[in-house]
Amino acid sequence: MIGFINKIITLVLVPIYFCSALPPYHIAKLANQPEELILLSEYGIEEENDPIYFTAHRGVHALAPENSIPSFEEAVNHNYYSAECDIHLTKDNQWVLIHNEDINGRFCQLGDVEDYTLEELKEFSYKGGANFWKYEDMRIPTLDEYLDIFVGTNTRPQIEIKEEDCDYLHTIVDSIKAKNLTEEAIVISFDIEHLKAIHKLEPKIELWYLVDEITPENIAEAKEIGDNVWLSANFSVNNEESIQFAVDAGVGISLWTVNTVEDAKMLYNMGIRYMETDILCN
Repeated sequence: MIGFINKIITLVLVPIYFCSALPPYHIAKLANQPEELILLSEYGIEEENDPIYFTAHRGVHALAPENSIPSFEEAVNHNYYSAECDIHLTKDNQWVLIHNEDINGRFCQLGDVEDYTLEELKEFSYKGGANFWKYEDMRIPTLDEYLDIFVGTNTRPQIEIKEEDCDYLHTIVDSIKAKNLTEEAIVISFDIEHLKAIHKLEPKIELWYLVDEITPENIAEAKEIGDNVWLSANFSVNNEESIQFAVDAGVGISLWTVNTVEDAKMLYNMGIRYMETDILCN
């Protein structure tokens, strides 16, 4: 039934939606206008030899749809330290980039990523996100297509694993190695077991443990794996005390999501140099 409904959407409703005379299309364009990036260097917060290292959250999705090839190309063009993506497995066990497990919001189709093969997902074009109308042929990226963007650049790929099980984690490592990005790639997850598995497969890959509140327990969990395991913590649920606790513990730390100059300045003064953001850049 879902397949039949999606055919109606793709063959009938989407062409109608994209008709230039229709108000809904113009409303969608207005709702997905790009945002202007905030250039932090204009505020004199950083010292010249002690910069902030920004991660582009889901790519530079202020300028292009999140988790899309153009959003990551913008991250490279704007010289971000890293560009974070989210990955899910398709029905035929291929890694693709999308934040939610369902495809409804980005592609105006029904169902979850796991309901479709990669070939089927590649039939859908983006129907939302900043400037989406500029990229008529844009399709959901694979992990390999994402990694290709960073080969030979100064921007690091940062991969968030969204799957619950660990059965196909080896294919992530295989892709990273195939692109010769073992020392550049960062793998992140809320699941410490994911990170343990990746570390066992390839100890050289840098890992960031995603957490909400910083605690002695998750600091200890990160340190137990190895020296190249950081905390990536939710800025909105931590205060100066908990952040300072992580700094004093000597664990590498990044904060997400930092979107104002004032917050960036406060963290910089605390000694934080790694921040994930939607709109700030160097």
